[in-house]
Amino acid sequence: MTMESIREFIRREPFEPFVIRLSNGEAHEIRHPECVAITKSKVIVTYPEEDRVIHAALIHVNAIETLEHA
Repeated sequence: MTMESIREFIRREPFEPFVIRLSNGEAHEIRHPECVAITKSKVIVTYPEEDRVIHAALIHVNAIETLEHA
């Protein structure tokens, strides 16, 4: 997955929540655009309510899907 593919989801107007699926089977829901950051080689997902941060290499992002009825 490319950095620009994920940025397209983050920048959608209006924002639509989406899920990032990783090669290890993890799925991370992005409900607010400020809870995800993209670098050249990584995606960083934050869960502020849990005080948790996930770092994943972009090569491990298998899919991005819009969440229905989020």
